Amino acid sequence: MSLTLEHVTRVVDGITHIDDACLSFEPGSFNVLLGRTLSGKTSLMRLMAGLDKPNSGRILMNGADMTHVPVRKRNVSMVYQQFINYPTLTVFENIASPLRQAGLNEVEIVDKVQATAKMLRIDALLKRYPLELSGGQQQRTAMARALVKDASLILFDEPLVNLDYKLREELRQEMRELFQARHTIAIYATTEPNEALALGGTTTILHEGRVVQSGKTADVYHRPQQVLAAELFSEPPINLMPGRISGTEVSFAEAVHFPLNPDLKSIGEGEYRFGVRPSHIGLVPSNDDDLELAVTVELAEISGSETFLHVRNEQFVLVLHLPGVHEYDVDTSILIYIPTHKLFVFAADGRLIQAPSRRVGRVA
Repeated sequence: MSLTLEHVTRVVDGITHIDDACLSFEPGSFNVLLGRTLSGKTSLMRLMAGLDKPNSGRILMNGADMTHVPVRKRNVSMVYQQFINYPTLTVFENIASPLRQAGLNEVEIVDKVQATAKMLRIDALLKRYPLELSGGQQQRTAMARALVKDASLILFDEPLVNLDYKLREELRQEMRELFQARHTIAIYATTEPNEALALGGTTTILHEGRVVQSGKTADVYHRPQQVLAAELFSEPPINLMPGRISGTEVSFAEAVHFPLNPDLKSIGEGEYRFGVRPSHIGLVPSNDDDLELAVTVELAEISGSETFLHVRNEQFVLVLHLPGVHEYDVDTSILIYIPTHKLFVFAADGRLIQAPSRRVGRVA
């Protein structure tokens, strides 16, 4: 089953929740909706499911107009952030509930429940009740209930957000493998760029109800078509610096100068915005085209086994995403290194002019 949204708009009490969304999803595809809180991810999913109706536009499934078809007449499942299971039913009965509603016989129900539970590694828990399960087991139960009826469209509304990091990693891997062998359309909402990258497939970036960019996840990440897409598909957000290309050099804030490298020579003279991802700035030089900057530490934010280092100088405020633990006192003076071959170049209006080349040995 294919799913197509044609110029879909949803307005509630004068507030636009979804603004002229045009999207297409193919059978067997895994798709990510990426955006900050209140960007429109849940609103878009509710429209796809038939829980809400658009004010304008059409929603097509296999070419048939389903815009005003109620949810109970659509072959759709949805998994939410919270562990929505029936507390008085066993795991078996929780998973079996949509099959019983569909009128399947007991033999079919048992076969389908056991096969789905085994796929999600909860087949040994079928006699337990939800409150006897861990968080990860409860979410697997909710996912199994969504998967067991072989829905044509399965919607995941940030389903792993309440789980710890290890469980999230584990379930993300399972989900990728699970949908490789199915013809279901899976659509997964997240606020986290790194989760979108880990899941792969396609990614649609949403902001304030608008589709900013959509395509294969790697392509959207490596070639954000505008500044907003680059900011939203980067955690922390991409660093942006105003600059100018003139003659044989680039200058930032008329104070920092460096020669044009081969990646930038094809761009004409003028004013631009240059972007560099926080993970690409280092504390030691690693390339012959690195730009050395003297900066002052504002904050060393340690998060587990990585550090978000906030620095500044007279021209910029930058953030570095560093592996490992790096402890610095506030106002410590240090040197940082920006690989100029990894610079994004945007026009004054935010359009992408050039993305870093994805050369062997250099990941943009």
